[in-house]
Amino acid sequence: MIRFFKRIIKLIKLFVILAILFVIATNVYVCVTTSERIYNPADFSAGEKYDCILILGAGVRPDGTPSKMLEERLACGLQLYKAGVAEKIIVSGDNGQEHYDEVNPMKAWLVANGVPSQNIFMDHAGFSTYDSVYRARAIFLAHKVCIVSQKYHLFRAIFLADALSLDAVGVDAHKVSYNGREMRELREVAARSKDTISAVFKPKPKYLGDVIPVFGDGNVTNDKTGED
Repeated sequence: MIRFFKRIIKLIKLFVILAILFVIATNVYVCVTTSERIYNPADFSAGEKYDCILILGAGVRPDGTPSKMLEERLACGLQLYKAGVAEKIIVSGDNGQEHYDEVNPMKAWLVANGVPSQNIFMDHAGFSTYDSVYRARAIFLAHKVCIVSQKYHLFRAIFLADALSLDAVGVDAHKVSYNGREMRELREVAARSKDTISAVFKPKPKYLGDVIPVFGDGNVTNDKTGED
């Protein structure tokens, strides 16, 4: 019996070691293979045209306005739009619950800052980074995208874009530090390893739906009155 338990303990230790090595290896691979395509806004050349600017969602405040992190992403996306990087913007986030909505506040912020409503598409089913990137290709028919988020998040987003045949670069929206940033980056370590598996098997997102080409009118994605 003692030998049996010793073997179990050895197996557990081996599993833990292999799991740690897997996390380290996948994180190194994801970051190394994508780092050269992540830019600061000031260093990003607008010489190339992109099908769209994909702004990834983040939390909103209790009053429905974008959090500071999300507002930075929106401001960065707006800067790129004004620089002529793309004529269309996709705002992708979580709108799967009746009382939680990231994408309408994102669009409202951009419209308030001068972007025509018809140039903004809302992806209401961007429940994860994987879903957002997958749907940009499968639903919105984008082939070449400029992804906006904070740098720690962009490694994974670009890695997923590569796996899903989407030509992508990333622009880092980060300007200031936030409370809880260390915890977000720690969660991102686990997410990179998880999405390495997603990149291999390419599961379909929870929701797909009708095709909405990003080259058309973004108002077709509106779900509330007063947005036109």
